Amino acid sequence: MSSDDLQRTLCNCLALRQASRHVTQFYDQVLAPSGLRTTQYSILHHVQSQGPLTVNALAEQLVMDPSTLTHNLRPLLKDGFVVLEVGRTDRRQRAIAITPEGQAVYREARPLWLRAQADFERAVGDTQASALRDLLATVARMQWGEATAATAGPADSRAPSRRRR
Repeated sequence: MSSDDLQRTLCNCLALRQASRHVTQFYDQVLAPSGLRTTQYSILHHVQSQGPLTVNALAEQLVMDPSTLTHNLRPLLKDGFVVLEVGRTDRRQRAIAITPEGQAVYREARPLWLRAQADFERAVGDTQASALRDLLATVARMQWGEATAATAGPADSRAPSRRRR
């Protein structure tokens, strides 16, 4: 699809998803020589910079459901880039830790990610890219339950059911 085929939408969710997919595809292309995808790079980056993190703590930081994070961890575990360790404070928990192999692939991917970042900022503009990150951080921190409670009427109080066929 060409950029001419995209029409401006009034749906905030669709606009965010379209932009997210487009930017993710770009970063994935740039990261391809490292063998990592954007989601995998993000996981390695957080664990590399913060040390071992529980699945729940990392999922919260990535604004991701723990089961989705677990799904994204599988290839990293299989490739030996991360391991699950017994939690330091609670032995029932498992913490994600980066391995030496994970550190090596992260070091290989880091300059590629920096190039993608620079290309994005050059295309969008430094000021606009920074403003976009600020706006998206605000959106990611929003508490939707509180924001919608004041406007929801009696019929709106229930979440729509999902029908499986």
